Amino acid sequence: MAGNTLIIVLVVVDKQLHTPMYFFLGNLSSLETCYTSTILPRMLANLLTGDKTIFFNGCFTQLYFFGALASTECYLLAAMSYDRYLAICKPLHYLALMNTRYCLQLATGSWLSGFLATAIFVLFMSQLIFCGPNEIDHFYCDPAPLIKLGCGDKYLMVLLDFIMACVFTLPPFLLTLTSYVCIITTILRMPSATGRQKAFSTCSSHLIVVTIFYGTILIAYTLLIVDTLRVLNKVLSLCYTVLTPLINPLIYSLRNREFKEALSKAISKYVAFLKK
Repeated sequence: MAGNTLIIVLVVVDKQLHTPMYFFLGNLSSLETCYTSTILPRMLANLLTGDKTIFFNGCFTQLYFFGALASTECYLLAAMSYDRYLAICKPLHYLALMNTRYCLQLATGSWLSGFLATAIFVLFMSQLIFCGPNEIDHFYCDPAPLIKLGCGDKYLMVLLDFIMACVFTLPPFLLTLTSYVCIITTILRMPSATGRQKAFSTCSSHLIVVTIFYGTILIAYTLLIVDTLRVLNKVLSLCYTVLTPLINPLIYSLRNREFKEALSKAISKYVAFLKK
């Protein structure tokens, strides 16, 4: 929470960071802050009190915000990879193509699509009849364990869950993959080693974040198929619900010169203010 909030504050306050790349990073940090707030408080309360009950409405509220934010993150990461593609592969047209209006359209589209589509899914989910035992085999309200608790014909819900997962994972993943294939190809064609290193350093942080996010999701949802590996699935779920929001600020701050300069400047101003 602290790391992501710090990134948001620096992106807003420091004029040096008023660029498309940091605009999307600010959006990602806002999303990660909300993401953490959706699952962690309830999980920590369960661990501290031992009371693992959750009301029906509370469960579906958590399901909605978790699904909406996860879907938004997929498209937001794709928008960030497209931004890096334009910066490295089309440098002369970058500022014209990635203008303020287009950045706002990409960010707004990512947020709206995630929240609207998840609302439809949760509306269908709420029509399921639960006849017990109402015990979710997970540490948060995930769609797959919830569907298993439903009675009657669940084929439509399983199909809808699969379609939603494909629509909000596959297109942005393919766009991200295509962008990085083009980026790596362009970097390898650069004549100077210094140019290659500089170009790669601008997208290496994002590439690490994308690899961790999609890697853990892919493995976690593959393990859902095998009943004996459900515990491992829960452990991997912690990676993209807790670990990713935790390490994202560290990755971007430690591997980014401009961000480190902005942070150093902000600390210097704060220390000078305290000495007055």
